[in-house]
Amino acid sequence: MKHLVTPLLALSLAACTTTPQVATPSHPEAKSYAVSEDAGADVDAALERAMASGKHVLLVMGANWCHDSRALAGWLETPRFKELVEAEYELVFVNVGLPQTGDGHNLDIAHRFGLEKPEGTPNVLVLTPFGTLVNADTATTWRNAASRSEDEIYDGLAALAEADPA
Repeated sequence: MKHLVTPLLALSLAACTTTPQVATPSHPEAKSYAVSEDAGADVDAALERAMASGKHVLLVMGANWCHDSRALAGWLETPRFKELVEAEYELVFVNVGLPQTGDGHNLDIAHRFGLEKPEGTPNVLVLTPFGTLVNADTATTWRNAASRSEDEIYDGLAALAEADPA
């Protein structure tokens, strides 16, 4: 019996020391979603920069708790997306908190650009330098960003950079 206990004990201890395998996401994920002390001022500054540069504003309204927000922010940190954003957009992140539970933040910014009821997170608003929302039809469709492919996200943002207001 003593001979059986030793191998079983060793096996049990080995099982405790192994690290479980965690599935690697198919997207980069930002460790923290950018949160600003004054999101309204950040948006105004991005609009001013867009006016000077002739670019669109890429307004990403999300939250740290949201894996789709962190996934989109993670993609935007990669060299491929950084190049697109630097060439075509003035980027600003806005924390919206937990609007689903009544603990929303900065929702007045969404309302300012015609998005009355942001659904899920993130919401991606593309604005002209004059503050006109270019993508009213797709702004709330980004809540599955973590499930989208790199090319799908890239192509969508590249197309929106070329869009004129409706």
